Amino acid sequence: MTNHIVLFEPQIPQNTGNIARTCAATNSPLHIIKPMGFPIDDRKMKRAGLDYWDKLEIYFYESLKDFMSQMKGKLYLISKFAEKVYSEVDLSTNEDYYFLFGREDKGLPEDFMREHPEKALRIPMNDEHVRSLNVSNTVCMIVYEALRQQNFVGLELVHTYEVDKLK
Repeated sequence: MTNHIVLFEPQIPQNTGNIARTCAATNSPLHIIKPMGFPIDDRKMKRAGLDYWDKLEIYFYESLKDFMSQMKGKLYLISKFAEKVYSEVDLSTNEDYYFLFGREDKGLPEDFMREHPEKALRIPMNDEHVRSLNVSNTVCMIVYEALRQQNFVGLELVHTYEVDKLK
C-alpha cells in the first residue's frame, strides 16, 4: 500500500517544495498535473525541498485527464466543499491511495468535483474567518492520517540515535 500525493496545477514553488519534502519523509510518490505556475527548476521550490529531490519519486502529467487515465488505486479529492471529513475514511486497507489537492488559488475544477462527490474529503475549519488552509499543511495532515491508520508502515517510530544514547 502506498499513499500518493497529487497536486493539480500547483502555483506556489515554496508549497510544492515543502510538499516534496513531506513526500520524501513519508515515502509518498508525488504526482504533478501541469501546467505549473513556475518552472520545475525554480530556486524557491528547490530551496524548500532542500536536498531531498534525489530521494523523491515524482511523476508529471499533461492534464487531469492524463492523470486519471494512468492512476491505479483509490482516489480522494481534498476540498473545503466536501461533506465527508478526512478522519471518517478507512485508509488502512491494502491498496494504493491517491490524494488529489487543487490549485492554491482556485482548488479543483468545479465540474470534476461534481462528477466525483463521493470521493471528496474535507478538513474541518472555520470558514467564516479563513478562506482555506495552506496546501502544504493540508498534505501533511492527510498523509500522516493515512500513515497513522496504517501503523506508520515503513517509517521509523523511534530515532535510533536517541535510543542508543539512553542505554
